[in-house]
Amino acid sequence: MLVEPLPSLEKDLVASRERMARIAAAFEAERLLGPRLAIVNPPLWEIGHLGWFQERWCLRLRPDGSLKKSILENADELYDSSAVAHDTRWDLPLPSLEVTRKYLANVQDRVLERLRREPENEALRYFVSLATFHEDMHGEAFHYTCQTLGYPDPLLQQKTASAETGKATDLQMPGGRFTLGAVPGKTPFVFDNEKWAHEVALAPFHIARSPVSNAQYLEYVEDGGKPPRYWKKVDGAWMERRFDRLQPLPSGEPVRHVDWNEAQAYCRWAKRRLPTEAEWEYAVSAGRDFAWGAVWEWTSTAFEPYPGFVIDPYADYSKPWFGTHKALRGASFTTPRRLLRNTFRNFYTADRGDVFCGFRTCSL
Repeated sequence: MLVEPLPSLEKDLVASRERMARIAAAFEAERLLGPRLAIVNPPLWEIGHLGWFQERWCLRLRPDGSLKKSILENADELYDSSAVAHDTRWDLPLPSLEVTRKYLANVQDRVLERLRREPENEALRYFVSLATFHEDMHGEAFHYTCQTLGYPDPLLQQKTASAETGKATDLQMPGGRFTLGAVPGKTPFVFDNEKWAHEVALAPFHIARSPVSNAQYLEYVEDGGKPPRYWKKVDGAWMERRFDRLQPLPSGEPVRHVDWNEAQAYCRWAKRRLPTEAEWEYAVSAGRDFAWGAVWEWTSTAFEPYPGFVIDPYADYSKPWFGTHKALRGASFTTPRRLLRNTFRNFYTADRGDVFCGFRTCSL
């Protein structure tokens, strides 16, 4: 098993917590619970869940799979996301924000102490990576919750991280045999749904260099298509709400907050199609002029296991969502760079456009 060097593990664990804390600072007072929505968690619960997850995998797990007692009373009854139904999380007797933050700090201090005490413990190092990336993803979820609820951008990233999309041109891909998925031993940590690399056959295809831009999508809207959920026409001009601000539509940037169904509708209008997961990974792996990283990108592929799939210890990460979700690739402007790799697979149901997602197209 390839694992990160110890200093890198410690650095990433602390950096992930610091980043999450900056984003979660947007949630105080009445925002700590917030409205009951199917697409968000109560922030106070979600903050506590992060501490529970790190403690459960990095401190409480015994070699036989049983768990030691948590340092927080009733932690499992409060924060186990596999056992606590989403709709009940607003009604739980959650500790105060102050107590919750102390719990998180106490857990992390103990994890760092254990890492330094057991530097050769590969299982521990694996679970520290898992906890770090889990917190990274929840930090991004907090970020799009701010967008959903119209709160200020906690990281002041009003503009996407990538350059503007530029010309709407295609890359010609020759196809052939391609190795899809993660190669064992090549990357320090990958999730079970990336395992393992296997050959697929791809026909030649043409794929857009960049995601569909606001300007391109606007042509579709003005021809009768549905506008994205945060667009609004004001005095004849299209505007976009980004977090708590309504601003002029940045024409060259990738369109955001378009769900899979809306992306498919655009493709029908444009006489194009979404790429498959394999086509997307093949194109980015080719190392050519393939712009990505500003928004998660929908693919046409259903989220399914790779051949020979074996579930990892965190059993509920992938398996419960196979067959019901669509696969996205890439990253968004708010995804920590340590999560970026060609093989990473994101997944949401086809109606989810609240995340920072867009899409690119292929020719028919």
